[in-house]
Amino acid sequence: MNKIIVLDRDGVINQDSDAYIKHPNEWIPETGSIEAIAKLKKAGWTVAIATNQSGVRRGYYSRQTLHAMHQKFVGLLAEHGVTVDWISYSPYVSEDNSPCRKPGTGMLQAIQNRFDVSLVGSPMIGDSIADIQVAQAMKMKPMLVKTGKGERTLAKNAPELSDVPVYDNLLTAVESLL
Repeated sequence: MNKIIVLDRDGVINQDSDAYIKHPNEWIPETGSIEAIAKLKKAGWTVAIATNQSGVRRGYYSRQTLHAMHQKFVGLLAEHGVTVDWISYSPYVSEDNSPCRKPGTGMLQAIQNRFDVSLVGSPMIGDSIADIQVAQAMKMKPMLVKTGKGERTLAKNAPELSDVPVYDNLLTAVESLL
């Protein structure tokens, strides 16, 4: 069976900011995140990213700048001899009510279609309640990291978190899977 994992981006793979990550220079990996993805890839996992990027819709940065941020990410992975299999993003804001914006399932359905797999039972690692909610809606195994918005998410003590394992960062979450 092909193992597939879905990761959120901001706050999981790279440092997050309430002011948005608007330029490749602001895209700074979380400690151990690049190594974590390299470990997954070397263990045979398919790695897909599903990230809300409303900064595009808000006009904070262009799709070209977003692509440049992703190229920086891919370049860092290449230094470890791996790449990511898929990056999907939603440029929409909450008010758009787009099914592509997490907690909507559109991005995850697209990942299922792209790889012709079911995500049921597969892990999804995120730092926000929206990440947990979309994983639960898709019957995935949600995992929360404390980086990014993770500590704030935990502090809300939402009922959705009752059975969700919590990890210090992406690396510790990945190590629990390997």
